Amino acid sequence: MPDYRFFNHPCYRQLADHAQTLQAADQHLKHLLTDEKRFAAFSVNGGGLFFDFSRQRVNKSTMDLLFSLADVADVVAKFTQMAEGKKVNVTENRAALHMAARSFSSQPIDVDGRDAKADLRQVLKKIRSFSNQVHEGTIKAINGMPFRHVIVVGIGGSYLGTEFVANALEAYADKDITLDFLANVDIHNFGRLWSRVDPQRTLWIVISKSYTTAETMANEDLIRRYLAAKGIDASKHIVTVTSKGSPGDQGQDQALAAFHMYDFIGGRYSVSSAVGGVPLSLYLGYNRFEGFLKGAEEMDMHALSAKPEKNLPLIAALLTIWNTSFLGYPQSAIIPYASPLCKLATHVQQLNMESNGKSVDTDGRWLEQPAGVVIFGEPGTNAQHSFFQLAHQGRAFPIEFIGVLNPQYQMEEGAFKGVGHQQELWANLLAQATALAVGRDSDNPAKSFSGNRPSSILVLENLEPESVGRLLSFYEAKTIFEAFLWGINPFDQFGVELGKITAGTLRDQIAMRNQSPQHDFAAVDPINRHYLKMLFSGRLPD
Repeated sequence: MPDYRFFNHPCYRQLADHAQTLQAADQHLKHLLTDEKRFAAFSVNGGGLFFDFSRQRVNKSTMDLLFSLADVADVVAKFTQMAEGKKVNVTENRAALHMAARSFSSQPIDVDGRDAKADLRQVLKKIRSFSNQVHEGTIKAINGMPFRHVIVVGIGGSYLGTEFVANALEAYADKDITLDFLANVDIHNFGRLWSRVDPQRTLWIVISKSYTTAETMANEDLIRRYLAAKGIDASKHIVTVTSKGSPGDQGQDQALAAFHMYDFIGGRYSVSSAVGGVPLSLYLGYNRFEGFLKGAEEMDMHALSAKPEKNLPLIAALLTIWNTSFLGYPQSAIIPYASPLCKLATHVQQLNMESNGKSVDTDGRWLEQPAGVVIFGEPGTNAQHSFFQLAHQGRAFPIEFIGVLNPQYQMEEGAFKGVGHQQELWANLLAQATALAVGRDSDNPAKSFSGNRPSSILVLENLEPESVGRLLSFYEAKTIFEAFLWGINPFDQFGVELGKITAGTLRDQIAMRNQSPQHDFAAVDPINRHYLKMLFSGRLPD
């Protein structure tokens, strides 16, 4: 196909010109929303979710132009190629097969002469067996008692997605096991966990693809030291999730079990793999984890097969491109009106910002503008009492509201002011979306609201494992579609690597000072030299 460059393509100029027409007074959302047919025209149902974008700053011409952009960018074909195992991660020459980890079809996917799905099925089989043995008491702690605490030791993609799912499905955690996460090397994190768990009944899951991640390895070393001090054989209280043949894949002398992960699944896309599978199966039971996988697969199939005009994650991605690159909104918020989704925004921050925060295209050419959007969020109604003053009157940012029709806890709610808690929650969700769009005029400027602030509403029927799987897949597909539209690679993260390299240099200097108190950090830049001296003195400068 012809060369595609987002900022140089004629579609870009057409959309940029069209964006100017939406500045007209009659294109304000308060006027567009008076159309009785708008809701039907700007909402879509599919993959087990419902998506309403009627309060976005778009009209039919906008969407026609955006679908034309999707066509010339060939995003659907690229998404299919990704699912089939083509090496779409061009900078690292890798496939991106997170969807294969939750595919229940028998269709093989060849990666370098091996069936990737067969390997993933073997991992799932091992996870099922291990989690069942823990729940049945066949695998016990070294003192013969059942494990009661599971702690995930990993950072970034090794825990954020799993933490989101674990929080979302806490209502289904009936295995008498608590799940916690030890991410970075802040000693406060380890100290807090160690002070509240029984080490005799705690299982540690150390997750690192290379088994060289500095933060994770430092935590593993500390765990082994503390277990040894308690007279506990660490190899009976640790399992690893790592790549085959890595330093963490060394057999029973090192850990109870090792579960393999693969370089064709990046960390931030890895919840469906052993990264999420081992802890979530222990926390929820394997069957519920499998239900989560099946829900994700349902949305995967929707993203692969639905026509663009009915494709939820593609439409959501097009709206991101529209809001960011044409209407000039650099931020976006995710506001779930369901507290079990409290960690969704944190997960999507990494998923999307690490994937799409890029300044070059897939051919290594500089973009005219950096890609990506700043994502943040907080559950409603908490967010209303936190940062919605800015949302209504300060710098505008698009919002994705999320509503759940049926809460996890079915109980007598009472009727305060004539409504139950779930109804009150929905009243607030709908009110915020409406107020942002319509605004309000007032003779008092401090009480005037400009409106015309875009939002969407994503609706889930419930928060069962299948629904949470659909939601995870929706945001993964949305992220990837955005990247294909911008023409960037969503599967590398060299910006993260730069920080690691810089930290390594400073770590070496700190180690030298530990070995020799006379080391003066002369090789360190002047500003960091002051900070390192401050660190070793434990005092603020005079």
